[in-house]
Amino acid sequence: MPNKQTKKLQQTTEKDKTYPIAEAIEIAKQNAKAKFDETLEAHFRLGIDPKKGEQQIRGVLVLPHSFGKSKKIAAFIPADRKKEAQDAGADIVYSEQDVDELKKTGKIDFDIAIATPDMMKTISPLAKILGPKGLMPTPKNETITTNLKKTIEELKKGKIAYKNDDTANLHQAFGKASMDSAKLVANFTALFEAIKKSKPESSKGIFLKKVVICSTMGKAIKVQI
Repeated sequence: MPNKQTKKLQQTTEKDKTYPIAEAIEIAKQNAKAKFDETLEAHFRLGIDPKKGEQQIRGVLVLPHSFGKSKKIAAFIPADRKKEAQDAGADIVYSEQDVDELKKTGKIDFDIAIATPDMMKTISPLAKILGPKGLMPTPKNETITTNLKKTIEELKKGKIAYKNDDTANLHQAFGKASMDSAKLVANFTALFEAIKKSKPESSKGIFLKKVVICSTMGKAIKVQI
């Protein structure tokens, strides 16, 4: 038997109906009744073959409006750029002499790692530690950089990296239920447009098959596309 909360959610949306994004967000916000500030998530069903490398969907994006707590950033840089990285806002700075110690301890106390191109050979032994956690700097998510200030500022503002999973779906948080609706619409729209533009040339047929949004504990709401 459905509980009271489930019944209420069922009454809020109509089965199989799709909603304009502004209306969908209002419904999602109304349904976010948990004691914590629920995250709003977008889920995209894509017309791709995830087994084909050229059809992988991935990219980076700075959302118009940041949400959640600021990410803890570690910068792997030459020793002579340590002050530059600190002034740019890096929370932890590692230079050449720190890599061996990190390899020994395996202690990871950061959310994102960036590196200058000339440090990549030095930190390659850390791939076994950083790789499984998705923290190894890579050109694909623009975490290998010569412009420390720009990169760190964008990451602090809420730069996100998105990619599809092995079932041809893409899941991405785009805000908090407590945020102003207009800001949530702006964030979703920026994400939607970025993904739409990333359609691979080899992908035939409908690329965006279905898009739904929901809050952490809420019901999925189909979005008009």
